[in-house]
Amino acid sequence: MIKPAEFIHPEDAAALRQLESIPGFPTLAKKVLELGVEKLMYGINMASTIRLSENQLPELYRHLPPICEKLGIAEPEFYLEMNPMPNAYTTGDTRVFVVVTSGLVEMMNDEELDAVLAHECGHILCRHVVYNMVARTVALGLDALGLLGAVAKPVEYALLYWSRKAELSCDRCAAIVTSPEVVTRVMARLSGGPKSITKNINVAQWAKQADRYDAIKNDGLWNKALQLSVILGQDHPFSAVRVREILKWGQCPQYQNLMLNLKAQASGKKCPKCKRAVLLNWGFCKYCGTKL
Repeated sequence: MIKPAEFIHPEDAAALRQLESIPGFPTLAKKVLELGVEKLMYGINMASTIRLSENQLPELYRHLPPICEKLGIAEPEFYLEMNPMPNAYTTGDTRVFVVVTSGLVEMMNDEELDAVLAHECGHILCRHVVYNMVARTVALGLDALGLLGAVAKPVEYALLYWSRKAELSCDRCAAIVTSPEVVTRVMARLSGGPKSITKNINVAQWAKQADRYDAIKNDGLWNKALQLSVILGQDHPFSAVRVREILKWGQCPQYQNLMLNLKAQASGKKCPKCKRAVLLNWGFCKYCGTKL
């Protein structure tokens, strides 16, 4: 089983702590759930999209169960929405469901679709789903909540800031199930178009655009304010930033050790002394040094 602490992005964790420290936020989150937003979204989704299963478009449905098993989460309901825009989202609290659009399915190959679903399942594993639902509701400007007065905008901006950081954690989850390279291919499809156009994209060069963006953003107070005014209302980071982050994480010891541990767990072999999972080709346990 994979634990969020093994991959969660530090900026996600920090943003969540800041969000939960805002006075009135826990009450606001509870109020959103009390309004019946979850049941409203679930009902609309049930009536307007196609629920996938072993008996309903099984060739598409089959992507989800192995991902949930690997991540150690309960399988959410899975739906297909007719929408030419490539997109996927996860929502719900007591009944969590994942939706993918027809545009996304048409654009992605099997590996890339797995990465998208693993990203969405990352929201479930990291327990992002309720706060994402609150963020969407607050963004709609539901003044009927009563709490949305002077506190409304700070809470909304804090939610969106956290949401952008949460996406970085879920990109990592997608990389665990597939690879950082597959995740960057997904980003290429979503940012530049279908494989016929983006198959030869130089992702390292693309990632450098994020460095150039940082230089522009940090070139004086006015430029920083202008860039902030653009990103402030977005719930996802810019694509070049996501590409840079996932490529960087793919090279770090945290990712490499995590993948090594998962491979060892899959082998089914354990060290007779420390009982930790080991690879079949190890001569000695790398944790305690016992000869295998």
